Amino acid sequence: MPNLLSIRSYSANPVSHSHEFNQIVLPLRGVINIHVDDFSGKVAPRECVVIRANEKHLFAAEREARFIVADMRNLPNNLISSGQIVFEINKPLLNYLLFIESQLENQINPLIEQSMYETFYLLLESQNLLPKLDARINNALLYITEHIAEPLNIATLAEVAYLSPTQFKKIFKAQLGVTVLEHITQLRMEKAQALLTHTDYSLQIVGEKVGYKDLSAFSRKFKQYFGLSPKNFKN
Repeated sequence: MPNLLSIRSYSANPVSHSHEFNQIVLPLRGVINIHVDDFSGKVAPRECVVIRANEKHLFAAEREARFIVADMRNLPNNLISSGQIVFEINKPLLNYLLFIESQLENQINPLIEQSMYETFYLLLESQNLLPKLDARINNALLYITEHIAEPLNIATLAEVAYLSPTQFKKIFKAQLGVTVLEHITQLRMEKAQALLTHTDYSLQIVGEKVGYKDLSAFSRKFKQYFGLSPKNFKN
């Protein structure tokens, strides 16, 4: 069986089967209701469900829903070792799914399709495998990602999550294993590192793109996080 990426829809009537290959299902629009191993529930956009070879699964989805499906001979080591069934995917993989959809809908090109699969595999291999999260926390995470260049505070994020600030901080830490501010700092520093490596933006612009209007504040935080200043890192 070849490794294969495809766009699929499913029946609203539950279907049960298994297959001799591994399969990754990633919702683009709509949700899939699925029972596999000890997971039973909905998998939505920004999430991924792993179906291992010969594993019987029961699933259904609205006809309008669309999914990127990867049929895979082998799973990346991070998925094998974790045993995770459903997990959150990061923004690079989420965005890459849209490219896959566009390419598959508009052109047949085996070389591009092979390259797409290889890139998909590498992105899958880089996932942190965060467990399926409370929808309220997921809303806050999406807000953080989309507003990373703006001031972010607990009160605003708690409101996005429809929780009190105290509840929000407690549930966030329980689900992600880090505080809200630690998570925001990590995202900002990783994005800053990528911008310094892959673009010719000035240090001021990089700082602004990750939420620091003051260059000295950005430099201090970057050095505290990585052990050297952004200027030395860029050089």
